[in-house]
Amino acid sequence: MDEALIKEMVRAQYGGIAAGGESSCCAPTLCCSPADADDKARRMGYSDGDLVAAPDGANLGLGCGNPQAIAALRPGETVVDLGSSAGFDCFLAAGRVGAAGQVIGVDMTHEMLAKARDNAARIGAANVEFRLGELEHLPLADNSVDVVMSNCVINLVPDKAQVFREAFRVLKPGGRLAVCDVINTAPLSDALRADPALFCGCIAGAAPAAQVEAWLAAAGFVEVRVAARRESRELIQGWAPGLGIENHVVSATIEARKP
Repeated sequence: MDEALIKEMVRAQYGGIAAGGESSCCAPTLCCSPADADDKARRMGYSDGDLVAAPDGANLGLGCGNPQAIAALRPGETVVDLGSSAGFDCFLAAGRVGAAGQVIGVDMTHEMLAKARDNAARIGAANVEFRLGELEHLPLADNSVDVVMSNCVINLVPDKAQVFREAFRVLKPGGRLAVCDVINTAPLSDALRADPALFCGCIAGAAPAAQVEAWLAAAGFVEVRVAARRESRELIQGWAPGLGIENHVVSATIEARKP
């Protein structure tokens, strides 16, 4: 599909989720009630403590893992979350970096930004801010952050290599990448690959682990590690029941460091 069309479909889908309405792009299983969102988050690896720590409405049940578990955040660090949605991971990170740290969420969807900013205002999160931007062109200075996080968003971007180049650019020397995303483990059929719902639904845009590793290395990263989470099959199966997508994609943790 045309890259501009993919972006517009993704923007419309996740804008609709933020607004709480129906969407014509993705499977309805991506949109869920607060109780369903909490259940999905637990299956991704978040704890009950994480769910309590974030403001109501921040967890939309989106994602495929828990980047907090691999980020090893420390007090005083500056963190950017790529595709920050309603701010769930940002608010959790803010608690870990503390008042001396800073968390910046970047999202291209106006509705998600409005929801995230409202969540931040309600709890007085002074060390969190949200910026409008595309992941291929981050609204951040060179060498300005300690950690780049993301949760199942990079697969939605047509030019993933550019996302990793941008992540490398904004990281300080020694900074690290902590991402949860889907990877492709077996080729999709032509029909599945061309399905608009599966582009928006974090399936058709997945790349093989070897390709992700190559993009990261080409961007300049070292200590690259892409580890499949085979236990995610059941979670992924629920994204598009009956299509067998769990036989083609799996959640993975993606880690790397800028020298």
